[in-house]
Amino acid sequence: MSTSFPRPFLTLVGLIFVLSTAQAAPAFSAVEQGNYAVDPNHTQVVFSVLHLGFTNYAGFFSNASGTLALDPAQPAQSRLSVSIPVGSILTPSTKLTEELKTSEWFDVARYPKAEFVSSKITQTGTDTADIEGQFTLHGITQPLTLHARFIGAGQNPMNKTYTVGFQATGELKRSTYGIKTYVPLVADKVELSIAGAFEKAK
Repeated sequence: MSTSFPRPFLTLVGLIFVLSTAQAAPAFSAVEQGNYAVDPNHTQVVFSVLHLGFTNYAGFFSNASGTLALDPAQPAQSRLSVSIPVGSILTPSTKLTEELKTSEWFDVARYPKAEFVSSKITQTGTDTADIEGQFTLHGITQPLTLHARFIGAGQNPMNKTYTVGFQATGELKRSTYGIKTYVPLVADKVELSIAGAFEKAK
């Protein structure tokens, strides 16, 4: 006598099997120490500003490069340096994207890169840290603190490279970098959300 099971039941069984066999992310303390390079294909810097008091409008930068010297046992000894091509900016509006590249805004012809270099890293939890550093944008350098959270680490199944990932947030005032167009109609405060992936040097 054969027994047939309803499709929802089989789907649930399959889901339980996948969850039970999935590898849990390692603790940050178990991440491999060493030198890492930014994975530009999986690193994004998202920025958001209050637009006309109506919406929190967002765009992003991509194609970042840089290095991470990571010491999970002594996070304060770690060092981060990242460079972002400002011309990679992208928003939902093609017209706005091109306008933001002009001298009225980022002036990418004169200032093609934004850079962040860490100066102090303070562990704030088992998988969180504050990263203080100097951020250069539009030719002006100011202190900036990023609040970072460890996401996961392990061998990338696609390219077999050991990879570590973090999520970070921060905020700045664009006027302090000389970008004052439409303040306060377009907010001075800029919120940052960064997805950072780093591949271990071989």
